[in-house]
Amino acid sequence: MAEDEDAAQEYAPQRKKAPSEDDKRRMKMVPGGLMKALMRPGGGEATPSEGDQVIYHCTVRTLDGVVVESTRSEFGGKGTPIRHVLGKSKMILGLLEGIPTMLKGEMAMFKMKPQVHYGEEDCPVPVSSSFPKDDELHFEIEMIDFAKAKVITDDFGVVKKVVDEGEGWESPREPYEVKAWISAKTADGKLIVSHTEGEPYFFTFGKSEVPKGLEMGIGTMTRREKAVIYVTRQYLTDSPLLSIEDCFDEVHFEVELVHFIQVRDMLGDGRLIKRRIRDGKGEFPMDCPLHDSRLQVHYKGMLLNEQKTVFYDSRADNNGQPLEFSSGEGHVPEGFEMCVRLMLPGEIALVTCPPDYAYDKFPRPANVPEGAHIQWEIELLGFEMPRDWTGLDFRSIMDEAEKIRNTGNRLFKEGKYELAKAKYEKVLREFNHVNPQDDEEGKEFSNTRSLLNLNVAACYLKMGESRKSIDACNKVLDANPAHVKALYRRGMAYMSAGDFEEARTDFKAMIKFDKSSEPDANAALLKLKQKEQQHVK
Repeated sequence: MAEDEDAAQEYAPQRKKAPSEDDKRRMKMVPGGLMKALMRPGGGEATPSEGDQVIYHCTVRTLDGVVVESTRSEFGGKGTPIRHVLGKSKMILGLLEGIPTMLKGEMAMFKMKPQVHYGEEDCPVPVSSSFPKDDELHFEIEMIDFAKAKVITDDFGVVKKVVDEGEGWESPREPYEVKAWISAKTADGKLIVSHTEGEPYFFTFGKSEVPKGLEMGIGTMTRREKAVIYVTRQYLTDSPLLSIEDCFDEVHFEVELVHFIQVRDMLGDGRLIKRRIRDGKGEFPMDCPLHDSRLQVHYKGMLLNEQKTVFYDSRADNNGQPLEFSSGEGHVPEGFEMCVRLMLPGEIALVTCPPDYAYDKFPRPANVPEGAHIQWEIELLGFEMPRDWTGLDFRSIMDEAEKIRNTGNRLFKEGKYELAKAKYEKVLREFNHVNPQDDEEGKEFSNTRSLLNLNVAACYLKMGESRKSIDACNKVLDANPAHVKALYRRGMAYMSAGDFEEARTDFKAMIKFDKSSEPDANAALLKLKQKEQQHVK
């Protein structure tokens, strides 16, 4: 019986894919509605399929030979062939059926009844009122080319054909710096731009230094990729590469993406910029030293003046020894660390940094003036990830926790509250996977976790985030409502938030639970009274 059930499942009919709108239109085909006559054979064996961009010339004639419309210049057209993407572009039914039968270079004549061209009911392709859509017509089609294509804009104004696949996964984006060989032709093949010799064309992404459509296409390319990017008029914006004074309906850009430099605007305001000038090894960002790592770097520091004065070079001023530091502990200027955390081993980056992220908030070298803009050339030699707590016994875990908490305490005293909070929160995250084995371990674990939450609350209070400070205190008080230190800290957070009654309740509860806390509670109540009076005024 079980075997019969298995067989029934194995041979159960698969759910059919719902027919597309084009599939529904194909059902309207009737015998004799579309006839094909070969005028010139094509080459190869491949024919266009769904997802291919097809490029073809089309001339429409009445049955007695009168030209109705044409893409060819000799018949009054612009000389620009038609581009469609099968399965995506709107096409008349006869071409929807006929185009996929053609070979590259083939020329064919399709005889169509009205219901398979523009006379089709609800035809998705508009036509002028003077067009003889109720007549049988001949469509002379020359298949110039077809290939798989990436549709970049929904209106098919920018389409890319890959000629040679590139390397890696990363593509350029604003504000990356790009080098590429670029040539451009009109749709009828006239060369209008050629940057294929000497030095590749250099531009900064997002600076309007190439036409908008070309930039959109290059933004989908990887290093060493070769592609043709088809751009229609609405995406041909003015640029140093191509002037819009020349009116082109369509331009075909042949592009080889030689190289691009990753440029990151770290703050989003153009002040702290990281430029990758040599690639590192590994996958971004998985192989970056994002959190609590021990890093080794060589760096050269320069003032952003005309002379680019070097004020420190680890290779010359440190006996050739690299700088070693732990991330997240405030050992280097904030802008320096922000950028190093997004580097791969072996990478060299050039960092331009404003004073407030350099040495104005960090011990300043004697030869660096106040308010100086800095440039660092940094090479990340390598890094060690923080110790994995998996498999450690309870005593070892608590020793590691104490080391990190002490680092947080140092950062708190130095006024680096965000960094301190990150240290405390790191231990709290690790504590989610710790299971004390007896009452003594449980008590030590609980006390340490409470202390860490109160440290987090103190950081939030210093950072002016009273509500988050209250939430951190609540984590302690939920487990122990009589925790005097948590009541005191929550009361201070309530007072800072202007919730005076809640603050008074917490300070009075301190005295109720522990008489020895009365002096601290009374001092807090006095400060609360002063705050209330100021508030009334």
